[in-house]
This record gives sequence, structure tokens and C-alpha cells, in this order.
Amino acid sequence: MTEFMFPGRTDSTPIRVSLSRRLPLMLLLAALGGAAACSKDTPAATSKPPITLDPDVFLTDQPQLFKTAKAETRALPTQVTANGTVSPDVNRTIHITSLGGGRVVDLKVKLGDAVTKGQTLLVISSPDLAAVTSDYQKAKADEVLSHKALDRAQMLFDRGAIAAKDLEAAQDAEDKARVDVETAEHHIQVLGADPAHLSPLINLKAPESGTIVEQNVAGFEGVKSLDNTPNLFTIANLSEVWVVCDVFENDLGEVHLGDAAEIHLNAFPNRIFKGKVADISRVLDPNTRSAKVRIVLGNADGALRPGMYAVATFRSRKLTARIVVPATAIMRLHDKDWVFRKEGGNRFRKIAVQADGLAPDGMQQIRDGVKPGDELVTNALEFSTEAAEKKE
Repeated sequence: MTEFMFPGRTDSTPIRVSLSRRLPLMLLLAALGGAAACSKDTPAATSKPPITLDPDVFLTDQPQLFKTAKAETRALPTQVTANGTVSPDVNRTIHITSLGGGRVVDLKVKLGDAVTKGQTLLVISSPDLAAVTSDYQKAKADEVLSHKALDRAQMLFDRGAIAAKDLEAAQDAEDKARVDVETAEHHIQVLGADPAHLSPLINLKAPESGTIVEQNVAGFEGVKSLDNTPNLFTIANLSEVWVVCDVFENDLGEVHLGDAAEIHLNAFPNRIFKGKVADISRVLDPNTRSAKVRIVLGNADGALRPGMYAVATFRSRKLTARIVVPATAIMRLHDKDWVFRKEGGNRFRKIAVQADGLAPDGMQQIRDGVKPGDELVTNALEFSTEAAEKKE
């Protein structure tokens, strides 16, 4: 018999086993000791290496729920977008001034009013007109006297009482008196008064019909002489207006005279105004590196008002191959445009793209990011919110 002591036993009494069983028991003890050593020094199993995840790849359990469409290539005009404002047509704009100074005694219109040709805008009590009226009346009196002198000289000449030179002198005096009357009369008309109804009041009238788009005078203000006063009113015919846009230097090659343009206004988001490019500035703004492009628009209903903010879209006449995708396939996130491209099975990849503009049928043009034939999710927003967020 052989005695053995097992570690960890509280009882110190040795266990006795027969020699015939020594070998199996020794093997058992060795196994138990090795297992105990392993449990203290090394882990029982080795962990798997971590899997690297791609944040731009999405896995979904039901890919059939999301419709896809292939990116296409179409021949489309190049689109250029520019910001601008509505302005009056300067060829249909008149600046109203008074040639005589004085004080406003009656202001009949104000900014924004529609006026007709010949309508009185304001009344000015003018010392200048009073002085001209006085000169006119004196000239008429002198003309009456010179005319009587001429009649008398003609009668005396017919009777041989005076020489021909005396008759000629009388005729010369009459002619000069008539010129003075005509000059004074014309001066009164220039100041805006009527020689047939003499008055020191100037009735300033509208030379054309239109809308008052600028006003620089108020009631009872003094009106200075013409050389040092701004225009009192500005009247613009708004039946036709301009949209003046700033087109950057890089896009000028795509804009030509006569090109069609579509105008979008914040005031009328559901309306599109169509016009044509009438002029392209020959000079660039050195600060913005842009040129002024003028578009002429009809404005029969008066909806377009000067100062309105506008966005113009130009379409070139030359067609260029463009990649187009459904507009709903693009999602705007973090100031970038994204699409989801199917890469087989239930695997989709999010890709950044550069969107250009809408095609006539509503398809979205893509400048960079996808290739013709790429299969894209047609509703990117729905996919981003409903697809499973399992990442590769």
C-alpha cells in the first residue's frame, strides 16, 4: 500500500491505495495538477480578432423593399444658376426735376403711386417763375408799343412824311419786341407754367405714365436750383423689367446673348418667369470675379417689383453628356449630397456626389460620384431611416 496526500484537503490523514493502482492514480494526479496550473496561468480560450466596420456600408435583411434605378447618360444643356435682383428698365425710367426753385405747397403723389401722363405731381411756389412772368408781361407791353409805332411809321411813309430808313427802324423794333415775347413765353413753358394762365405756381407734371419708384421731396420743402438738387421723383414704366444677375467668371462661357433663362422669386415660389439674356457686361467686378448679366422680362400684371430677390437659371444651347438619376435618390446631409449604391445582395454603400441641376423631366444631374449603370436606391431618405443599421 502507498500513502498519498492531496493538496487542498483539510484532513491530514493520508489516502492509502494499493500498488496495483499506483500508475493510474499517478496519471490522474498529473492531469489534475496540469488543469489547476492552466486555470491559474492562461485563459481557457483565445478570443477572435475584432472585425473592422465600414461606416459607409449598410446591410439590410429585406433589400427587396427598396426600389433601385440605374444612373443614365443624357445629352442635356449646361445649367448655370446666378443670384440677382429685379430692376426697372432704364430705357423706360424718367427722373423728374424742376427747372425752377421755390417751395413745395402741394404734394399730390407719393412713392409707389401709379401716375398717368400729364398728371400733376406737386405744386411749387417759385420766385423764378414769378420773375419770368414779369419779363413776359413787360415784353408783351413793349411789343404792343412797337407794333403801334410800326403802324404809324408805315402810314407816314405812305404819305411821304418820313424816309424809308425810319420805317425800317420801326420794323426792326417790332421784330425785336416779338422775339422778346416769344423768348419769355418759352421760358415760362420750360418752367412748367402756361403763358395763357399766368401764375407764380409751377405745376410739375408727369411726362409719361408709370410708377413712382423714387421720391426725394416732401411737403413744404424747399426746392433748390437745378444744378444742386437731386431728382424729385423717378417714374418707371414697369410693363417690362430687368433682372440683373452676377455670373461668375468660371460660368461665363456657358451664357450667351439670346439664351433662355428661368427666373424664380421668393415672393412667388410656385411661378417660373421666362425671359432672354439681353446683355452681358464686358467688365468683371474685381472683388467678386463676376459679370452683370441682364435678362428682360415682361411684367404685364405688375407682379415683378423693383428690388425683389431673384434666382436665374441659364441653359446653354450646346448639349453635353450628363449623368442623371431620380431626384429622390439624392439625400442632403451635413452640407453634402449622398446616394446609396447597391453592391449586390443586401449590401449598399453610401457615396458622396456633386449635384448640378434638374433636367427638364425632373431628373437630377450628377457631376461626380457615380458612373452610368450604377444601381441606386430611388428613395435615399426612406432607406436611411428604415434600413437596418447593420454595418459590415
